[in-house]
Amino acid sequence: MATIEEYIPIVGQSVIDDLRLIAQKLQGKIIQNINSTAVGGGVAEILNRMVPLLKEIGVDTRWDLIRGGEQFFEVTKKFHNALHGSSEIITQHDFDVFMATSQTNIDEVVIKGDIVFVHDPQPIALIKKKSGNKWIWRCHIDISNPNQKVWGFLMNFIDKYDSAVFSAPGFSPRLPIRQFLIAPSIDPLSDKNKDLPQDVIDGVLRKYEISKNKPIVTQISRFDRLKDPVGVIEAYQQVKRYIDCQLILAGGGASDDPEGAKVLEEVKERAKKDRDIHILLLPQNDIEVNALQRASTVIIQKSLKEGFGLTVSEALWKGKPVVASNVGGIPLQVKHKYSGLLCHSVDGAAFAIKQLLNSPEYAKKMGENGREHVRNNFLITRHLRDYILLFLSLFHGEDVVYL
Repeated sequence: MATIEEYIPIVGQSVIDDLRLIAQKLQGKIIQNINSTAVGGGVAEILNRMVPLLKEIGVDTRWDLIRGGEQFFEVTKKFHNALHGSSEIITQHDFDVFMATSQTNIDEVVIKGDIVFVHDPQPIALIKKKSGNKWIWRCHIDISNPNQKVWGFLMNFIDKYDSAVFSAPGFSPRLPIRQFLIAPSIDPLSDKNKDLPQDVIDGVLRKYEISKNKPIVTQISRFDRLKDPVGVIEAYQQVKRYIDCQLILAGGGASDDPEGAKVLEEVKERAKKDRDIHILLLPQNDIEVNALQRASTVIIQKSLKEGFGLTVSEALWKGKPVVASNVGGIPLQVKHKYSGLLCHSVDGAAFAIKQLLNSPEYAKKMGENGREHVRNNFLITRHLRDYILLFLSLFHGEDVVYL
């Protein structure tokens, strides 16, 4: 884990000095994060990097998990899909399963934070333990068109929080509580994003029998239908008719996502006749993910729905040209024809990939623009500052000064 001082060459001394200064205003306060998994997905990844850095600059930060069985996570996956606007049949039994597990967690989770920071729907019912402290609900997903049955159910809890945080303006619904817009971030010094020697990159390509002699198109993501891996294969197949290239679909799973294995099998079935499609399951192997991104010619993120899509910022940080769907938080990262190309369909994705493969200088310039856009907007130091100011805002007018 990098120390806060190691970020100075990337973001500047003044940014780090500012973080230390505002962190002093939270002395004596405990920040307790609660979510459903320690591995897999953007929430766990961000917390794994952010909690140690907050502690280092003097913010007493904790991280706890709720517990849930197979039935509970099947239900919360249905909730997740329904909140993204997918067609899901939600029954009273689903709500009963959710509440039964929630009650167990309400009974067992020890609340010790002056600020309790609850991430996503899985632990949302813990608000029933609120008692004189401040509670924030952090929604990491795209709820611009939610299933109203699920959203109405969650609103029974949300309106009891002090504040809610969303990743993009389009996700922000009308609520009776204060809202904040805070974009997620990447850590430029993590194993997934730090610079790698060329021999490490070459070694990963050899390990997975990926050729350096033809262009590589890559999507890094969980095997999730909302990431549309089958659509990525269809776009690649269109490109392949004109340009001899390879496709990498690589990613891991999350312990609270029971659909991943089914989607992975569907993808393998679709790809089995093409030796140039490489399907790689890389659970928590961040160095290899980093190497694959750096080896790629074009990186794609063809999500059907997306809370934010940190893999886009990861790719842009590495100076890679990106083709991505115009959904969720992706347009905040990809400015069309400046830091990447946005698409709306399989055909559009294929056209954009061909354009970048046929115009290497254009692709290079987009990658350079994208890296600077991420440096200015989506690094963890900016995220830390936003969260500290959020925490301070909850005590405005009380015993903590809000900057």
